[in-house]
Amino acid sequence: MVDLVDIANDKNEELIHSTLINRPHFDLPSAHECESCGNEIPEQRRALGNVKLCIDCQIAIESDSKHNFRTVGY
Repeated sequence: MVDLVDIANDKNEELIHSTLINRPHFDLPSAHECESCGNEIPEQRRALGNVKLCIDCQIAIESDSKHNFRTVGY
């Protein structure tokens, strides 16, 4: 008989594995221009690695996603 704790542990392991596989990779090169607005991305931001958006566009996307998350009722 399968224990509920074993099922929960298996699901947790699957979630951890999936999260690790799908995590952002910061060792890729950054873009010099923002993919959204075309403005130059400052060198200090590009040094982070795998940056595709300028600060303003990144903030706008994150703000929109937080707003949409709240309006759905979560």
